[in-house]
Amino acid sequence: MGKALDGVRILDFTHVQSGPTCTQLLAWFGADVIKVERAGAGDITREQLRDVPGADSLYFTMLNHNKRSVTIDTKNPEGKLVLEALIQKCDVLVENFAPGALDRMGFTWERIQELNPRMIVASVKGFGPGPYEDCKVYENVAQCVGGAASTTGFDDGPPVVTGAQIGDSGTGLHLALGIVTALYQRTMTGRGQKVLAAMQDGVLNLCRVKLRDQQRLERTGVMKEYPQYPNGTFGEAVPRAGNASGGGQPGWILKCKGWEHDPNAYIYFITQAPVWVKICNVIGREEWATHPDYATPDARLPRLKEIFAEVERWTMTKTKFEAMEILNEHDIPCGPILSMKEIADDESLRKTGTIVEVEHPVRGKYLTVGNPIKLSDSPTEVTRSPLLGEHTDEVMAELGYSREQIDALRTAGAI
Repeated sequence: MGKALDGVRILDFTHVQSGPTCTQLLAWFGADVIKVERAGAGDITREQLRDVPGADSLYFTMLNHNKRSVTIDTKNPEGKLVLEALIQKCDVLVENFAPGALDRMGFTWERIQELNPRMIVASVKGFGPGPYEDCKVYENVAQCVGGAASTTGFDDGPPVVTGAQIGDSGTGLHLALGIVTALYQRTMTGRGQKVLAAMQDGVLNLCRVKLRDQQRLERTGVMKEYPQYPNGTFGEAVPRAGNASGGGQPGWILKCKGWEHDPNAYIYFITQAPVWVKICNVIGREEWATHPDYATPDARLPRLKEIFAEVERWTMTKTKFEAMEILNEHDIPCGPILSMKEIADDESLRKTGTIVEVEHPVRGKYLTVGNPIKLSDSPTEVTRSPLLGEHTDEVMAELGYSREQIDALRTAGAI
């Protein structure tokens, strides 16, 4: 059985994280991704944060699986001709250059359309059209301008960025959806189109509940599910909410047994209304089930800190895994705080392909994240990232270049 994107060829001009996240996902679904890199250097992340001398870094290898690498000098006239041949043969061009870089290379939208009117040009940029569209943006900048940082952390501290790469990888995921959608539309129109995923937009899309809360705050002046209620104050903007859930079911992170020496001995606990009686029974406060100060969600809201403190007295007598097992027996929603080491060692994640061990010819075996999206008819096999320029000759031959022509282009420095 074939892959979902068999027959789709991607010309990958991306580097670092946002673009490579997108093209790697497309490669996992079966697209032929041809990564264009600079001769002798390649993607800058090949050498960033190296842990094995002389080997591509994990930063690079974990973002470029299932791809082919070619090295082309885009400033060389003959190299440009090679790129034009690739554009004519490919379905999608993906780039996350600084604003205007593709135009300066001589590949404007109009020129690309001349070469291949079916070509889809997909771009990651920091901002969409507006006063900041020419500004460069990186991960943490995107989190700040997209609304995430201002709403993350505790109310008595500064804004905080999250460890999840919602600016880079999050935008790459958005762009992948845009590309697949454009490919589908092309089956009916026959035309290519431009696809833009701005990092600010992607982060905001993931922060939609905070934009919801901004409007609620403007109308009511208070949000009862936030920890500032009832004794804190609310300003004009959505405040930082600590570990509050952001939804209608209040939650908080609580200490578990061993927290004094284990920084991750914690569990996330949700006081879900339908299981409130079970919560009361588990923590030994059966009287709360019927007490008017605790029996209903509205009655509990002003007393959440007291309630979570009482639940924490119980969770501190259990390890996070013991607490999770007991709570799940009663359908009480919770989740242990898993460290990266615990995730890396989780056998169930390896069985599902969420964590994958890959063999590399230079660095040896390493762990990586597998495809987070599982298709029953298009299973993902994660293969290693390419060595720099590993597939140049192979791709050139597919474009119709002879051995002699390839050697001549290499001599001229075009490839």
